[in-house]
Amino acid sequence: MKRIEAIIRPDKVTAVRQALEKVGFPGLNVSEVEGHGKQKGVVQQWRGDKYRVELLPKMRLEIVVSDRDVPKILRAIQDTAKTGAVGDGKIFVSPVEEVIRIRTGEAGEAAL
Repeated sequence: MKRIEAIIRPDKVTAVRQALEKVGFPGLNVSEVEGHGKQKGVVQQWRGDKYRVELLPKMRLEIVVSDRDVPKILRAIQDTAKTGAVGDGKIFVSPVEEVIRIRTGEAGEAAL
């Protein structure tokens, strides 16, 4: 099993969620986060004054899937979240040792 964590633009969440549902994965967690990558924020202008915004609003999506489903999940996220501009985000994939469904006690892939 793998945990996929995607940091994406806030305006892409609905489209990514819909793309995940289309490929058969309706369950995910979404969190509002702030941060920056290599660009270290952006410079904006308001009423003639320039100022730097270092922590940009992003959304974090988390989903745990079986190993065989990872490629289609990654493709759905990439194809939907990509704008081609700096700040599109990142996807992290990490192993999951165990999953337990609290309600039923099911464990492993059966709990997904």
